[in-house]
Amino acid sequence: MSAHQLASEQSSASGSNLDLEADVLVIGGGPAGAWAAYNAAAQGVRVVLVDKGYCGSSGATASGGTSVWYVANPDQRETAMASREALGGFLSERSWMERVLDRTHANLHQLGNWGYPFPSDQQGQPYYRSLQQGAEYMRLMRKQVKKAGVQILDHSPALELLVDREGAVAGAKGIRRQVGGRWTVRAGAVVIATGGCAFLSKALGCNVLTGDGYLMAAEAGAQMSGMEFSNAYALTPAFASVTKGAFYRWATFSYEDGTVIEGAGSQRGRSVIAKTLLTQPVYCSLHETPEEVRTWMRTIQHNFFLPFDRSGIDPFTQRFPVTLRLEGTVRGTGGIRIVDNSCVTSVPGLYAAGDAATRELICGGFTGGGSYNAAWAMSSGYWSGQAAAEYARQLGAKANQRQVHSIGQAAVSSESSHTFNPQEVIRAVQAEVLPYDRNLFRTERGLSNSLEHLHGLWQEIRHSAAPADSQALPAREAAAMVATARWMYTSAQARTETRGMHKHQDYPQQDSNQQYRLISGGLDTVWAKPEQEVVNRELVAL
Repeated sequence: MSAHQLASEQSSASGSNLDLEADVLVIGGGPAGAWAAYNAAAQGVRVVLVDKGYCGSSGATASGGTSVWYVANPDQRETAMASREALGGFLSERSWMERVLDRTHANLHQLGNWGYPFPSDQQGQPYYRSLQQGAEYMRLMRKQVKKAGVQILDHSPALELLVDREGAVAGAKGIRRQVGGRWTVRAGAVVIATGGCAFLSKALGCNVLTGDGYLMAAEAGAQMSGMEFSNAYALTPAFASVTKGAFYRWATFSYEDGTVIEGAGSQRGRSVIAKTLLTQPVYCSLHETPEEVRTWMRTIQHNFFLPFDRSGIDPFTQRFPVTLRLEGTVRGTGGIRIVDNSCVTSVPGLYAAGDAATRELICGGFTGGGSYNAAWAMSSGYWSGQAAAEYARQLGAKANQRQVHSIGQAAVSSESSHTFNPQEVIRAVQAEVLPYDRNLFRTERGLSNSLEHLHGLWQEIRHSAAPADSQALPAREAAAMVATARWMYTSAQARTETRGMHKHQDYPQQDSNQQYRLISGGLDTVWAKPEQEVVNRELVAL
């Protein structure tokens, strides 16, 4: 056992504060974080991974599993890439798509070599497009991460980043939820892989996905990209949280009296379902699903059936009520802006991967569902871990000799005597982002009204005292959700058109003059600008 691992064990036993040094710190223990930690350690550097929950069981993938964007036949890749371009508003990039397809192919075969039990397709071959055994996938990743020598701190959410005197990211601080106390990790580089933000909407596995990484990155000076494409809603049974959507391609949607809802569908007709849900229940029937598909899909999407089995409902013969749950940036495409192939942000020493980073590069402005996000997670995680290790190696011994300070602001540090109730703030932000007629069907008036409320919430948080340890995490989550919603709606206001999943009722057409990505940022003052304006400003600064 190494010296810093021994210190960790001793500190865990006593519940005291924990101080560690590493070359690379990975924040987040889902697929992106696990791949980042594994590949950083494979470069021969010291790696620490911190997770809000338990690395290997928390998060959307471990809870629900996922399909994967996997195209083995090179001749089919052109079709696979082209199929996304118009849907995403022509904001994706072929070079990134090709890189992700190549990296995903290699990583999935690596998983098979490690022992992941891929199901067999109808020809008896491994079906690499399925990681539906999410718990098994993440257990295997935890095993490989630990085998690579990574030190894992479970139940240890990060609250704020550390930076050096030049503004380069140099580690992070957080709390230890189970053993008590706090932790500090000084590091040469940091990878943020904290996932997206689902605003505690009760979507399966999303209770730890509250946008924390966005806020930490923004405090360091990083920007967001594509935050207007963050209003993904998933079809679920009204009595469950499972957001698996594959079966709904055969769905028939109807009113309570059984009359079919014209135009309703799981993909292009989802808005029709949402409009109907504003006034009345919607019911679903899966009776048109082919018999052979029913049997086969039970083997690769067994968790889809669990709530039905528990409720005694046969979804293929009985109608059941459905709803739409907000998954926000978890299945949206917005996230932290990355500036090159290494997945580095605009801040030195800070990298982003998985749902914490923008997925516009491969999806444009329309959700990639689980499959594209899963491919992006393992690919961006792999690249960011490798690049962060190289960055830390170039810093050498001086990396952890730098003078550093923490930069957390909202719900972390304040000299005010005022306090706020995190649960009340969370309910207030949910009131602005969960309703379909606020977030899915956007209007100038609605966006302005919501932003007025959200800016007020932000000011309350910013002028409140840092909470006690018992409320430190929910307070920070509340602040992150408010910040995320402000970037979302500020970007939505700036995109005066309808493109991808961004539906603006006042501007229902796509505008060819707005075929660009929107970059957003700021804390007390939020802004959104076309990407080229931001790039030009950065070039001038250089």
